[in-house]
Amino acid sequence: MAEAAVINASPLIFLSRGRCLHLLRLVADVILVPEPVVVEIRAKGDVDPTAQGLASTPWLRESLGVPAPPLIASWGLGAGESAVLALAQAHPGMEAIIDDLAGRRCAALLGIPVRGTLGIVLTAKQRGVIPAARPVLEQLIESGLYLSRQVLNTALQRVGE
Repeated sequence: MAEAAVINASPLIFLSRGRCLHLLRLVADVILVPEPVVVEIRAKGDVDPTAQGLASTPWLRESLGVPAPPLIASWGLGAGESAVLALAQAHPGMEAIIDDLAGRRCAALLGIPVRGTLGIVLTAKQRGVIPAARPVLEQLIESGLYLSRQVLNTALQRVGE
C-alpha cells in the first residue's frame, strides 16, 4: 500500500454516497484531495455526504497541489482532473484515483498509476475486505456511478463473481 494517493471528485462522491469511503484506505494511508476538488465538493453544501466525509475523515487531506504542466493542460480536462494528475506527476509513483476516461488516458500517457471507483471495489473483494463486489457495485450504481452492464459483468468475472 502506498503512503499517499490523490483523488478526484467523482470517486470520492460515489464512495461516500455508497457508504464505502473506508475502501479508499486499501489504496493508501493518506488520500490527498486537491483544492479544485475540495471546492467542487464543498459547493454542494454542508449536508452533502461527500462534504461531510471530507470534513470528518482525518486521512482525507486537502492539498494545494501544483500547477498543471502544459501537457496535462493541453488535454482540456476539468480543474479537478488536471489537479489530480499534476499532483501525481509531481510525486512519481503516486496513484491517481480518477474515473474520467480522458483523465485516465492522460494518466496512462504520463505513466501515472491510476485506479477508479470500480478498481477500488475489485481490490476490496480480492483482499477479502468485502465478501462480494456485486452488491457494493450495485449500491454505487444506485448512487450515480455509471458502469455499463458489459463492463460490470466483465469486472465481476475477474474476481470470480
